[in-house]
Amino acid sequence: MLKRYYSSKINSYITPGKVLVIYGPRRVGKTTLVDNFLKNYEGRVYKSTGENIQLKNILESNDFSKIIPFFKGYDLVVIDEAQKIENIRQGLKIIIDQIPNIKVIATGSSSFDLSNKMGEPLVGRQRILKLFPFSAIELENNFGRLYLHENLENFLIFGTFPEVITATNFEEKIEYLNQIRDSYLFKDIFEFEKIRNSKKIIDLLRLIAFQVGNLVSHQELGNNIGISKNTVERYLDLFEKSFILINIRGYSKNLRKEITKTSKYYFYDNGIRNAIIGNFNFLNSRNDQGQLWENFLFIERLKKQHYLKIYSNNFFWRTWDKKEIDLVEEREGKLFGYEFKFGNKKVKPPKDWLGSYENASFEVINQENYLDFIL
Repeated sequence: MLKRYYSSKINSYITPGKVLVIYGPRRVGKTTLVDNFLKNYEGRVYKSTGENIQLKNILESNDFSKIIPFFKGYDLVVIDEAQKIENIRQGLKIIIDQIPNIKVIATGSSSFDLSNKMGEPLVGRQRILKLFPFSAIELENNFGRLYLHENLENFLIFGTFPEVITATNFEEKIEYLNQIRDSYLFKDIFEFEKIRNSKKIIDLLRLIAFQVGNLVSHQELGNNIGISKNTVERYLDLFEKSFILINIRGYSKNLRKEITKTSKYYFYDNGIRNAIIGNFNFLNSRNDQGQLWENFLFIERLKKQHYLKIYSNNFFWRTWDKKEIDLVEEREGKLFGYEFKFGNKKVKPPKDWLGSYENASFEVINQENYLDFIL
């Protein structure tokens, strides 16, 4: 059984009077994480899912006379897929406010239906953990650093979803990723947003997949697939909220010639990106090695920031004359610029970057030094 970063930490996050919210993409192991914790938990546990009709009716009622007797006597309440319960935040607030010393864990796959619903009623009453596909940090903890070197190409092609990591052959990995693409990837969007035109959604995501690491024009995307700029922006927002894409914006404080009002998008997982475009070829027969490398480094760095609590504002930097830096981290009162290169080509820092920002640094991340960047 592979250990997750939070495997030995969950108990320290669970406290009476607060809800522990665990959320993230579908199929990353949220339920497994909780189930493994419960194996050694000493106490009376109520565990169910947001699809349980009886549980939905009780929590959606907001009725003290129904909720309190139902949960009273339990030490810990665990609700999986909590986003499926309307007004879940109010029901959870009643539980933790009215039943002394009770503890609650709620898991969910969609940020627009879980974390957003965990809004005002749970201010000061929740702790939030975000779970990703396996991180390089977790894989090193399970297998050692040599495993990362030996499997780098696999990570770039197939990503790091738990069942991809444990699959015994390439066919299993591809079958599983295609299953996520076809059955789970858009499930929250279709369920909760009542979107019917799935073809346009898939077409848009395919266009983004081919533009990983590039500047994206919402107007141009809309023109390509025949939808309005506003609809493009709405769909992209849903992709972010359902943990498919991550958006970063341009950094600027000084130069008029810096680009700031455009976006770059990355996928939460390389395997999902490759499933979207239907390409699982290995690196020697691809022309997008640079995009795969950039997406991999970006998301692994994001996982590191999250798990190790490295508080940073993330941007890219680019000027109108096409000088650029792939990732800028604004933290500790400084600017850290990182350029991602799959090969070992030497790259000089842009003069405008170091000349305009006294507190800025620049580093190229390649196959020789990437592990220090993501571990």
